[in-house]
Amino acid sequence: MAYTIAFFGTKPYDEASFNEKNKEYDFELRYYKGHLNKHNVILTQGVDAVCIFVNDTADADVLRMMADNGVKLLALRCAGYNNVNLKAAAECGITVVRVPAYSPYAVAEYTVALMLSLNRKIPRATWRTRDGNFSLHGLLGFDMYGKTVGIIGTGKIAKKLIMILRGFGMNILAYDLYPDYNFAREHQVVYTTLDELYHSSDIISLHCPLTEQTKYLINDYSISKMKDGVMIINTGRGQLIHTNALIEGLKNKKIGSAGLDVYEEESEYFYEDQSDHIIDDDVLARLLSFNNVIVTSHQAFFTREALGNIASTTLQNIREFASGKALENEVKI
Repeated sequence: MAYTIAFFGTKPYDEASFNEKNKEYDFELRYYKGHLNKHNVILTQGVDAVCIFVNDTADADVLRMMADNGVKLLALRCAGYNNVNLKAAAECGITVVRVPAYSPYAVAEYTVALMLSLNRKIPRATWRTRDGNFSLHGLLGFDMYGKTVGIIGTGKIAKKLIMILRGFGMNILAYDLYPDYNFAREHQVVYTTLDELYHSSDIISLHCPLTEQTKYLINDYSISKMKDGVMIINTGRGQLIHTNALIEGLKNKKIGSAGLDVYEEESEYFYEDQSDHIIDDDVLARLLSFNNVIVTSHQAFFTREALGNIASTTLQNIREFASGKALENEVKI
């Protein structure tokens, strides 16, 4: 009997990539468009594993119901796992695995795209020329060369980003609880305190995981320490930034621009077509009203290569679990 996997929150591109890679594994794949939650967890009955993404809910209640349904494995097709109650998973006997690195290049390159788009006002310039307006007024940017970028979190994605930014001739400040000094020496990175990073950076880019310690890392207090006109980029997790504090910083011109591929309340909107509806989230609507803010729908990872790697690693994680092998990508408390 084939090993059965229930996928939640799937889109056509997910199904295409997993179906292609599953030719090597021959699992039985069941796809559900809805996000996993307590109302549809009944769909996990009769399956061996459940596969979820960033906006699915795997809290204690959902995990207990999954365990009651006989599920033994929760496979995340992403790197982050802040939407999973790991303590409850362990208590329920559910093993959790993830995809720690699907394409650090994809997210790093997208981060640079946000920086350049904000700096050189590319979206605004595009809107103008489509209306026949070829004026340069209001489109003035700055040379990236010689500017200072503050990188918070220096994991795989951040390291690829640093290598790209060094190619621009930028100065790199970094903060991480576990500094990689060998990498820093090789790529001329200066590890420093958060206060010094805030004070000295022209651009700040967030690449740390979301934990209790990093939740709302960017807030009124931290923003007050930053350079006037700082650019803030977040391709990590939405709750790294207190959005109301960001909006206040934008209004008083302390923050010069912001590029956000994530949002703290994104689950209600991201990955869905909401163009026929009024945005009820007043905070998100306010963000979208700024012409110096770019908000995108958590798409930094979205390349052909990344989708292929996500499918391959996820299915390999499941095969290793089903075979009783050691799990390289297991997530534990």
